[in-house]
Amino acid sequence: MPKPSDSAATPGRALAVLALCFFFNFLARGVGDTFLVFLLPLQQEFGWQRAQMTSIYSVLMLVAGLASPAAGWVFERHGPRVLYAGGIGLLAAGMLIASQAEALWQLYLGLGVLGGLGSGAVGMVPAAALLTWWFPSRLSTAIGVAYAAFGFGSLVMVPLSQALIDWQGWRVTYLALGAGLVGVGVLALVLPWRAIMARRPARRAGATAEGAAASPLRAAMAQPRFWLLVQVMFFTALGMYLVLPQSVAYLIDIGFTPLQSATAVGTASMLSIAGVSGSGWVSDRFSHRRAATVSFIGTALGLGMLLALTYRSSEWLLTGYVLLFGICQGARGPVVASLSARLFAGHGQSTVYGAIYALMSLGTALGALLSGALHDWTGGYRVGFAFALVCIALAAAPFWLSQGQLVVPAASPSLLRQGPTS
Repeated sequence: MPKPSDSAATPGRALAVLALCFFFNFLARGVGDTFLVFLLPLQQEFGWQRAQMTSIYSVLMLVAGLASPAAGWVFERHGPRVLYAGGIGLLAAGMLIASQAEALWQLYLGLGVLGGLGSGAVGMVPAAALLTWWFPSRLSTAIGVAYAAFGFGSLVMVPLSQALIDWQGWRVTYLALGAGLVGVGVLALVLPWRAIMARRPARRAGATAEGAAASPLRAAMAQPRFWLLVQVMFFTALGMYLVLPQSVAYLIDIGFTPLQSATAVGTASMLSIAGVSGSGWVSDRFSHRRAATVSFIGTALGLGMLLALTYRSSEWLLTGYVLLFGICQGARGPVVASLSARLFAGHGQSTVYGAIYALMSLGTALGALLSGALHDWTGGYRVGFAFALVCIALAAAPFWLSQGQLVVPAASPSLLRQGPTS
């Protein structure tokens, strides 16, 4: 567990902020990932092609990512209360619209557009900024704990949604998700945001005039290390989402039951909690490069076992895939988030990280889209899984081929107060 802020006077408040970030990340990913178990019931009822179905998830992830710079701007201009409450409201509206859907465009609107906007608003962009204020000396570890909520959200929400679908059907399940989110939105409005923002650093005099001349985002985009972080996130997302959207359907196709398949995906997400938290700790304790390298090797081995399952259905191979792929799933997130916070610290940090996240979303959306398209074109999963392995290699490359661009010295509070360097 990360140490709270360097100030001993507010340890409880720092941990409360970490818990808050964890909770909203739980919702941001958990609600979106429930689509994995809605895919087959929707396809069976409406008869749509697999590519049409996975493209809904592609739109969700694309919109969530592209909304991230706007989320950073809203956070810096209006604060977390407006951002979190608005984001939860959008998620709730999306689920409620999906519960009444009769046409494909309604699912694109509810799940893809509104769900994506909501997920982008309450995800890691505001969390990274809040944690930078409260955990300056253990930032990677704190971000790792917050990122672990993504896996925990899938662990809880995916099997729960599957059970509700089996019991009451997909419409009632979407309705229940929407109603629950309405309650969370009310809670978001009454949280003690003034106390949560107590450690927000004061903006330097003249910062507004400087920002007009050269925005932090523009300054960051002029640096090679910004694009190296984009490469890491883009190709990681592309590789992972060539696999994830159809993971439940794939396991069912090769002979596992729907509940077994949903449980396997949920277990992989559960294991990611430890892997994501651990990657933050390894980054703080050793280096970002080592944390990333270990995670990429584990992901590649897991994908290899998944590819082997296309030739022979085996519980042992499935177990190996769940262990390796699960532990490493999402582990690059804390590494890149903490690197971004340290390399581009100061005013505009949320917008810079939001831009990296937005460009990552292009890989997420492309991966989800290609996942269904390659299945329809080839009649199977092997080409998609092999392509995912290539993407993982491209994502790992910047940590070893960038001549130290992604290596930072030991973090300190003074480093975190500096603006983007050139």
